[in-house]
Amino acid sequence: MFACTGYATESADQPLGPFNFERRDVGPTDVKIDIAYCGVCHSDLHQARNEWKNTVYPCLPGHEIVGRVAEVGAEVTKFKVGQLAGVGCMVESCRECASCRDGLEQYCENGFVATYNGVEKQTGKTTFGGYSKAVVVDQDFVLRLPENLELAAVAPLLCAGITTYSPLRRWKVGPGQKVGVVGLGGLGHMAVKLAHAMGAHVVLFTTSPNKVEDAKKLGADEVVISKDKEQMGAHASSFDFILDCVAANHDINEYIELLKRDATLCQVGAPEDPLAVAVFSLIFKRRNFAGSLIGGIAETQEMLDFCGEHGIVSDIEMIPMQDIETAYARMLKSDVKYRFVIDMKSLDGAAAA
Repeated sequence: MFACTGYATESADQPLGPFNFERRDVGPTDVKIDIAYCGVCHSDLHQARNEWKNTVYPCLPGHEIVGRVAEVGAEVTKFKVGQLAGVGCMVESCRECASCRDGLEQYCENGFVATYNGVEKQTGKTTFGGYSKAVVVDQDFVLRLPENLELAAVAPLLCAGITTYSPLRRWKVGPGQKVGVVGLGGLGHMAVKLAHAMGAHVVLFTTSPNKVEDAKKLGADEVVISKDKEQMGAHASSFDFILDCVAANHDINEYIELLKRDATLCQVGAPEDPLAVAVFSLIFKRRNFAGSLIGGIAETQEMLDFCGEHGIVSDIEMIPMQDIETAYARMLKSDVKYRFVIDMKSLDGAAAA
């Protein structure tokens, strides 16, 4: 074991603060990454505050991790010291079930090991995430990063990027298709960029007129103000695919009505309350209402390579580690364009409690 520093919380009602802990030593197939930047996901806030009622404390969040390889195990073949590398939402899976064999570790039937708030197979201890100086992960769950992209802005690709890329690929989004994206936040702004790069005609739905210009700059061909019934009605039964990125409660049926026959609306935003679906709107045009989680390791690597090829990164605002609680408060008000990223150099001056 080796000493490491980070930011964590001891309970749901305490702010995150300096935290000393131990990482496991590098094993034969492990890669140690010195973390340069870590993105801030809304899941981090949910977990830190125990809003999903499953948090194990102390909780050290962060699953959008980028940096450079500092050490490799004797049997590592995929990475070398000094290479750029990243870690996303999971660090292990059973590797034996049907989903794992299909390269869909995110749907592991025995449960994947989350980058934080999971149980580390090697030690049996709770996993600690990327709000820290370093991380040790088996090489099979480490990702190569494009050298041509801004490193800090790559970090959110490991969650927001793959969460939107995976369903776009699954439903074969491409040229000649009309694709809707609901919501222009951390997920939605990535969905617009990716769908545009895939060659689709992209329509962004937002409740905020002040996001129209931003959406067009990001790659949207059209922007619809979803509160305007006339604008919504003009697109009835015309979409090949809609990706809903909204995590707040909303009327999903307004968007289902915009699908063509046999088309799909996929939900990646996770509202707190169940969404009421008008079944007849599905039945009469054989429409599909689906959901999607992140992506497997192979697909996440494919996404990173795609982003490198097309010059795609997240729009970010850099913060020091010490400002994480302020960032959480702003995130709750959607006061960020469009993803916070923590500069881990800021941990150098933090005195651990």
